[in-house]
Amino acid sequence: MRIGELADAAGTTAKTLRFYEDQGLLPPAGRTPSGYRNYTAETIARIDFIHRGQAAGLTLAQIQQILHIRDHGQAPCSHVRDLLDARLTDIDQQLRQLHDLRDTLAGLRDQAETVEPDTCSSDQVCRYL
Repeated sequence: MRIGELADAAGTTAKTLRFYEDQGLLPPAGRTPSGYRNYTAETIARIDFIHRGQAAGLTLAQIQQILHIRDHGQAPCSHVRDLLDARLTDIDQQLRQLHDLRDTLAGLRDQAETVEPDTCSSDQVCRYL
């Protein structure tokens, strides 16, 4: 199938597919006699995998590592597990930081419960921040 047909089938754009190919996420497509890219139906499954990896928060570099392992005939399960563990650790840290930020904002909001513009000195923009 040509690149436009593949893009439609995979729910993406031809530009994205060219990018994936340039980055090594997709193997180079075969070419028709007139030079058009000619993809196989199996490429859709690979693009679906790339999209699922992105939805899980993996980077394209990490997805490329997984694909490289699979392309060399090995199951990437342990590597994927390690990447997911690292992603969970990152998310847990982000959640802690967001919770701390929320506490800070709630405290600032509590201080600003009663708006008193007359209490701000001229060298302050707003005393609540």
